[in-house]
This record gives sequence, structure tokens and C-alpha cells, in this order.
Amino acid sequence: MIDIPVLRLDDGLELPAAARDGDAGIDLRSRVDLVLGPAGGRALVPTGLAVEVPPGLAGLVLPRSGLALSHGVTVLNAPGLIDAGYRGEVSVILVNTDPVSEFEVKRGDRVAQLVVVAVEAVRLDAVYELSPTERGTGGFGHSGRR
Repeated sequence: MIDIPVLRLDDGLELPAAARDGDAGIDLRSRVDLVLGPAGGRALVPTGLAVEVPPGLAGLVLPRSGLALSHGVTVLNAPGLIDAGYRGEVSVILVNTDPVSEFEVKRGDRVAQLVVVAVEAVRLDAVYELSPTERGTGGFGHSGRR
């Protein structure tokens, strides 16, 4: 278990926690009331939290499956990325894909989930060619129906 420092920017909201032991995601809540219009309405939703992700880790902001299935609401830039050096408020870009109905977000609603993962530091090394593989340059549905 890794402890991650959290700065509460809004004492009126619950501190996020996993719903059950073993869950990977920690629910993030909205700090504001807002309405997402239909057919692509979107908003930047503040969560009232800032986190100190340790070096070697990254925070991924992911959609909640229930919102996506029931209402067509998802995280527009999924996954959103929280780098180890970021100290600002965690916010979520929500989008409403429902073609007809608006979606109302209330303060305290669970709007996304945070998953913290290990990441490797990398350096790009320019080369003249890449090693061959069976797949080669095949991409975007090359192995079956798109």
C-alpha cells in the first residue's frame, strides 16, 4: 500500500476512497453543480483535491462505467493524466454523448475514478530502423474486423 498525500481544497466533500478492498479506482467527486448539454456538452469539473503523486507513479483519471452506460457521460480525454510534479487541483473533463438528454451533475456526485499506476522513465533513442516483428507495420484493425 502506497500513501499519497492529498490536499483537501474543499472540506465539505468526502475524502475519496476505494469502495471495496481490492478496487483499483478511487471515486472522484464534483465540487460544483453543473449541467452537461446533450450531444457533446462538456465541462471542466473540479474535484476539490490536489494530490502529490510520488515519482515513478502517475494518476490516471478514468470514466465511471455506470455513468457511461446509463447516461452516456464519460471522461473526454480518458485517461486524464496526473504527473508526479503536478500540484494543482484535480479536475475532470466530462462530456455528455447522449444525443437528446442533458445530464445534471450535483456537488458531491461521483464523476470519475483515479487509478495510480507505476510508470517507467523513458528516453527516445533515434535509430535508422526498428527490429522486425511478425506484426510489422500492421495497425488499426489489421487482424480482423474494424
